[in-house]
Amino acid sequence: MYKVKVENGCRCFFKSGMVESQEFQTKEEAQKEAEYMIGIMKSNFCQKHKFTITEQFGDFKIFIAPNN
Repeated sequence: MYKVKVENGCRCFFKSGMVESQEFQTKEEAQKEAEYMIGIMKSNFCQKHKFTITEQFGDFKIFIAPNN
């Protein structure tokens, strides 16, 4: 199983109804979902944060950090 997890969820994230952790059968599905989520966050959230994806052992973490 491959996971997509969101770290440091912001107010916009929690209001969006997105899920903090998901599991997928393939690495490709997990990566596609992580990239899709980042796209939604960048276009719909308040623009006070930046979003990055990191991969470790086939799992993807989305980090939400304040814009500087």
